[in-house]
Amino acid sequence: MKMIVFGARGEVGSRVVSEALARGHEVTAVVRSEAQVASVPTSVTACVADISNADTSNSAQLADVMAGHDLAISAVRPSDGQEDLLVSLTRSLLGAAAEAGVRVLLVGGAASLKLPDESGYTVLTAPDFLPDAVVPIARACQAQYELCLSETRADWSYLCPPAMLTPGARTGRYRLGSDVLLCDADGNAAISMEDFAVALLDEAETPRHKRVRFTVAA
Repeated sequence: MKMIVFGARGEVGSRVVSEALARGHEVTAVVRSEAQVASVPTSVTACVADISNADTSNSAQLADVMAGHDLAISAVRPSDGQEDLLVSLTRSLLGAAAEAGVRVLLVGGAASLKLPDESGYTVLTAPDFLPDAVVPIARACQAQYELCLSETRADWSYLCPPAMLTPGARTGRYRLGSDVLLCDADGNAAISMEDFAVALLDEAETPRHKRVRFTVAA
């Protein structure tokens, strides 16, 4: 499969690229500038593209970048203090994917997932559930998911990580869920970035979630 990865230099994106390469896929990594090309693995095709605005001309350019690929993966995350950009970046990618006719897998956030205690709260709305430091990106991820729900042209899937997504071991195992936060017997909701990449590539190879969100956990 030929896939293009946005956010390929990030913590999650770099692991997605590694997992895709290990499975024998052909990968294009999108970077923001020529200076970043050297940071892309030599077995990956580097592509310089701007996804920071959603105007018509830029959407057409992004569609050209995506054209010829079987799948686009977005692991884009704005810098701290710029969380609100996530929605416009996602809008650009969805618009370009629709124009290019390319399926897109989005690495989202846990914000919209319901808590398993049947309280009716979500990860974002539950009192004192999130540390103050992560509330801005959680709000941005909620808005990102709502944008996806309004998107009817692009063929998208939205993967929500659990509450904790950290570097770790690749076990190749995970649990699959839909709209409820997956917790273990001790109440932990976590997965390694490595196993998260495994789940994402499994969905890439065997699509099961069309225009819906899903979630995974260890």
